[in-house]
Amino acid sequence: MKKNSFIHGAFIATMAIMISKIIGLLYVVLFYPLVGEQGGALYGYAYTIYGMFLNISTAGIPFAISRIISEYHCLNQEYLKEKTYKIGKYAIFGLGFIAFLLLFIFSNDVAYMFIGNIQGGNSKEDVSFVIKVVSTALLIVPSLSVARGYLQGQKYITPSSFSQVLEQTVRVTFLLIGSFLTLKVFNLSLKTAVGIAVFAATIGGLAAYFYLISKIKKHEKDFNRNAKITDAEKCVTTRVILKKILSFSIPFILIDLVRSGYSFVDLTTINRTMVNLGYPIGTAESLIGILTTWGMKLNSIVYAISTGIIVSLIPNVTTSYVLDERDNIKRKINMSLQVLIFTILPIVVGLSLLSHPVWVLFFGASNKLGPMVFALSVYTTLIISIFNTTVSILHSMAYSKIVVFTLIVGFILKSIFNVPLMYAFDKIGMHPAYGVTLATIIAYFISFLLNLSYIKRRLNITLSETSNRVIKTIFITAIMTIVILLLELVLPINTTSRLLALLICIVYAIVGGIVYIFMSIKTGIVYEIFGNDIFKKIATKFKMFKKPNNKKTDLS
Repeated sequence: MKKNSFIHGAFIATMAIMISKIIGLLYVVLFYPLVGEQGGALYGYAYTIYGMFLNISTAGIPFAISRIISEYHCLNQEYLKEKTYKIGKYAIFGLGFIAFLLLFIFSNDVAYMFIGNIQGGNSKEDVSFVIKVVSTALLIVPSLSVARGYLQGQKYITPSSFSQVLEQTVRVTFLLIGSFLTLKVFNLSLKTAVGIAVFAATIGGLAAYFYLISKIKKHEKDFNRNAKITDAEKCVTTRVILKKILSFSIPFILIDLVRSGYSFVDLTTINRTMVNLGYPIGTAESLIGILTTWGMKLNSIVYAISTGIIVSLIPNVTTSYVLDERDNIKRKINMSLQVLIFTILPIVVGLSLLSHPVWVLFFGASNKLGPMVFALSVYTTLIISIFNTTVSILHSMAYSKIVVFTLIVGFILKSIFNVPLMYAFDKIGMHPAYGVTLATIIAYFISFLLNLSYIKRRLNITLSETSNRVIKTIFITAIMTIVILLLELVLPINTTSRLLALLICIVYAIVGGIVYIFMSIKTGIVYEIFGNDIFKKIATKFKMFKKPNNKKTDLS
């Protein structure tokens, strides 16, 4: 069975996650017209609180499992590796069950926190209902994440990545068919349709979980699952492993809670603040839908790139850290940041410049607020992606306390700035949505700077090479931007037609992509980051996909 190197693992993970995100993005073309802005807000309420409780129920255990398994595996302690996986499975199922009960029982209280007694939009009962439905996913998704952590910790990225595509495909299929039948065939309520849509998370999770379990069982010998205990492993008791899991997991609990807290701040402040500023509740819920559902779908392509790098980064940095290969760690950190920024920056800028046709393409021209908010909010994906990479680097080396500290600092900044910035932008005649987005950018940027400062100081790492390449990346992105703005004089981007919006996006993407690639080659940055044989490697990858290896020992 073939393991994945850092770059190859990042490539496989990124491709799988991008496919998953594209599926998740494309389905909204059909889902949005079905449920509308009110349905989108209702969907956002359910998924935001579900995400928060999912983080609580997993409690960082999947990442802890991945790190600990990676450590035991590189030390050839296979018995302890398997023991860690078993303990993690039982622990996470228990936590998931408790989280399910809490969310199911207290769904009414959570719904009240979101909308209070405000009338005219989704009712408290509607919000409570969809929260109850989505809570069932907490019974399966945590266990799925541990199975992925088990594979990733041993650098088997391919089956874990494929399971994400499978999960998303099943989820979206169930969501679209279920919501369509509910509204158009059986003529049931919007609340019921959104309930079906969020229940799709449970169905998708089940499909992916059974796939991974079948793969792990089928390839038991490859994983060395029946390894005999060695003398060195006998002294490591269940209590020791549990303590180790908890020591890695507790910081993750705090980190994930604070991350979810960003969305929680938006959900608990936007409605009230917008109404106080004189906006109708419908506009406020529309903004929530854009930030938590529709805009997030468009941003997900950007996040996919960073997530793919992170999935491969954790076991590779962990292995280098355990073996005390400091130079290797420094190289991987620099490489991660350079690849991330080089890949994401032009996409973010391009999406921002084309926010209008992109929004019309996926959601139609009915919502004027969407393109305006998306044009700025897409920049949050850049800083959050870079921040998440620094978080993963610190986690891999067990420096989780600093991550907790920097995230708490960011959360405090978000809580402090959210409402005042909404009032400030409204005061100068701009939409309060800009205040919400700017508060997020400020909070994550400060947290990122604190993380980076700690990494530099702790590892004595030099980032001058990365800084130079980032400057080059910004330069060629600026050239691309100028070309796009000039092209707009010939081919305007304002349209209400989805077909025309599609053509505009294709033309601009081709022109922008050609300019960016040409300038990357001309300046030599593409070779500096990826090596002189980058294009030969890409050709090899495509040949690999054309002629797949049919060996029975390969996982797919």
